Amino acid sequence: MDNLVISHLFRHQFGKMVSILTNIFGFEHLTTIEDAIQDTFIQALKSWPNKMPDNPEAWLTAAAKNRVIDIFRSLNAQSERNNQFSNSLEKEEIDAYFLDEEISDSQLKMIFTACHPTLDAKDQIAFALKTISGFNTKEIAAALLSKEDSIKKRLQRARKSIISNQLKFEIPEGTDLHTRLTRVLEVIYVIFNEGFHSNKKDIIVRKELCGEALRLIKLILKNPNLRTSDSYALMALLCFHSARLESKVNELNELIPISKQDRSKWYFPLIAIGNDAMNKALEISPNHSAYHYEAAIVSEHLRAPTYEHTDWKSIAYWYEKLNEFNNNAHTSLNLAIVYLELGELEQAYMSLISIDENVLVDKAYLYHATMAKYYHLSQNKELSIHHIDIVLLSEISPAEKSFFEKNKLEYS
Repeated sequence: MDNLVISHLFRHQFGKMVSILTNIFGFEHLTTIEDAIQDTFIQALKSWPNKMPDNPEAWLTAAAKNRVIDIFRSLNAQSERNNQFSNSLEKEEIDAYFLDEEISDSQLKMIFTACHPTLDAKDQIAFALKTISGFNTKEIAAALLSKEDSIKKRLQRARKSIISNQLKFEIPEGTDLHTRLTRVLEVIYVIFNEGFHSNKKDIIVRKELCGEALRLIKLILKNPNLRTSDSYALMALLCFHSARLESKVNELNELIPISKQDRSKWYFPLIAIGNDAMNKALEISPNHSAYHYEAAIVSEHLRAPTYEHTDWKSIAYWYEKLNEFNNNAHTSLNLAIVYLELGELEQAYMSLISIDENVLVDKAYLYHATMAKYYHLSQNKELSIHHIDIVLLSEISPAEKSFFEKNKLEYS
């Protein structure tokens, strides 16, 4: 069996099952729920030694329904003194929780609970990645650039906070909805970025994580109350980026810069969906978020028939707008790169020296890569090689190292 397919299936089903069973039994039994689901997956692997069933999702759903009965009996036996549960759960009652509309509702409730303001911001993301998307602690640590022990503590804190504060498993209303939705969109973007710019040293792109983020934003947009301008703008941004996934890496797992990507591999139906989402975002509100500006930037790349036809002036305009809205080191670095493309070396340098490379943490090598290109274009070979050597001494993937070694040859 294909391990990647199994991994994707289990991750997707994990989040769905956790949400449904939490809706039934409550957060106070989350550990029991997660253990039961993990056991279900183990049983599935034993039952599928050589081949998955024709409909593995239906198999897992049926198994999850059976687990409801098992969990109910176990918890009922533990809590007879306070009659926490009724004497029985009818099959029809269980089936109702597994209807498509109820499944979506349960998942949305889980997302919004994970992003409750009483939880620490970092704990929110870790808990969301665990309960909604089925990440294990190692994957969460990679996504959040943290240690596994720290992630375990974050998950424990989040569970404790949810239970002690008796947070409701619900989608908020009124003004709370907008505030919480903002955080939900941020979490979805974190998930996507870990797929699009993977922190794993041996994998440049993790398509299953990009797909998971797309699934979650689609889930958000199914609910009429959550169809905001920002939600549609994020949908557009994820579609635009995802359309280029097949062209980012070659057969040797080497990173391909956009200047050399095969544009015939870009998935234009997804670009069309992104364009539709962007139009809806603009129809809803004239106000722009970072997602609007980032989507506009990517769309400029997508509309160019060749790299040479890229409208760098428009891209610089959108980056400048983004920088006004959300001034940070990453935006300044990208703006410097665009200025280099335009041959505006002085502006590129001013943007670069405004950056504190330490803020970029593990992405600081990109700052030095851009400095290397600036000095190369400025015909300062010594400093160009100096900065590219710093890049090559950084902790980067083999594919990235190969890419920058080619840059060094070019600059020498």
